Amino acid sequence: MPVSTPAFIPTPDDENKKRLLGEEDPETLTSMRNLAYTYREQGRLKEAETLYIQITEASKQLLGEEHPDTLMSMANLAYTYWEQGRFKEAESLFIQVTEVRKRLLGEEHPDTLTSMGNLAHIYRQQGRLKEAESLFIQVTEAWKRILGDEHPDTLRSMADLAHTYLGQGHWKEAETLSIQVTEARKQLLGEEHPDTLMSMANLAYTYWEQGHFKEAESLFIQVTEARKRLLGEEHPDTLESMDKLAAVYFNQGRWKEAEEAESLSIQVTEARKRILGDEHPNTLTAIMNLCTIVSKQGRWKEAEVLAIQVLEGRRRLLGEQHPDTLTAMMTLSSIVAREGNWKEAEGLAIQVLETRRRIQGEEHPDTLESMDNLAAIYSHQERWKEAEGLSLHTLEMRRRLLGEEHPATAESTANLFLIYFNQGKLDEANELAPGAVERIKNMSSQQPLTDREERVVSLIQSQHERMRKQMGESHTSLTTQNPPSGYSVE
Repeated sequence: MPVSTPAFIPTPDDENKKRLLGEEDPETLTSMRNLAYTYREQGRLKEAETLYIQITEASKQLLGEEHPDTLMSMANLAYTYWEQGRFKEAESLFIQVTEVRKRLLGEEHPDTLTSMGNLAHIYRQQGRLKEAESLFIQVTEAWKRILGDEHPDTLRSMADLAHTYLGQGHWKEAETLSIQVTEARKQLLGEEHPDTLMSMANLAYTYWEQGHFKEAESLFIQVTEARKRLLGEEHPDTLESMDKLAAVYFNQGRWKEAEEAESLSIQVTEARKRILGDEHPNTLTAIMNLCTIVSKQGRWKEAEVLAIQVLEGRRRLLGEQHPDTLTAMMTLSSIVAREGNWKEAEGLAIQVLETRRRIQGEEHPDTLESMDNLAAIYSHQERWKEAEGLSLHTLEMRRRLLGEEHPATAESTANLFLIYFNQGKLDEANELAPGAVERIKNMSSQQPLTDREERVVSLIQSQHERMRKQMGESHTSLTTQNPPSGYSVE
């Protein structure tokens, strides 16, 4: 993050200095910089922006465009744009600062590396994950050479790289780095240092993405309890942890614990609206979390309103092709599908799939999820050939990339079973049925089966028994059925 002066309590003397000494006096600039930092810490981003613009222009006039203080002011202004979700403006400034620091200080000066790290963050925020990864690798390797493997700056850069791997679905790489960072921070900073807790939360999320729900839950509980005790129940970091823990409970079908999160999610959303504005990325994330909670309870109309709000906000803020925009679009597709609006759901799902294929690649987990969702939509319209092609491709990819035991692989197996069954392809379905049941049940060693998973297991077992009986009589006597409600992937 940009280097900033510590926060202070502004006094009337600061305004007096500005009036008596002028805006371009070094002492005045220091006071203005302190005040701008305080505004930013309070979430008063527009006021901080106004001051940082004044400081930057005054520094250019007084000290020159390439003076270290001018560059620091530009970096702080860029960071203020970043916090408002104005990523293009932030990127432009960070590029300027980085290029000047490279030329004047060298590529491995700490200030240069800090600028490169900030630029990598901006790339990641815009969904430009390969560019972000490349920069984070450069920065991490440089910090290791200069400061050593366990210096806080090195560990921070490793954590950033792990997060970037996670965004690309490179879970094993993300897990390995996250474990290294977490263990090092425990040793250096202690188990309850904010940076250690952040590492634990990131590691928990990595476990969650791989379907290791018990490990994820254990870490999220530790982080949440520590943050409650150290920061208070209403601190943003605490609320973020509770949101994540609620999501883990939802995924395990533990509704009682999860439902308590709705009121907290509303608190987070309202606070972020008030402090950051309705369309700040963090506000939109909070609204999406609330949308997830509402939709999991089957409140589809409320969920649709929230999903549309997030999608429209992200389109304006991030663009049509940003991963977060596509996630919101897919969420809306799933919701309108649940309401029976199949054509609208299909249009959204196709748009998401085509964009993810182009931007993230054929093998990215998000792309595969999009294929499964579109296959489900085709199934509900009895377009079996299209559904089968997508579902079979998704299953083959997940088997290769995730392994047979991953929950997503188990879900793909169950989905393809249903598609075969409804076409009367009993031999193919019969081959999948035992494995589908076994793999879904194996998930119970990591987590209790949700109601939906229990229904899938029950359906497959009953249909498998019917198929065995029918196959003993005739392969042609099966009456095609529609998939059960709840088949579409969420």
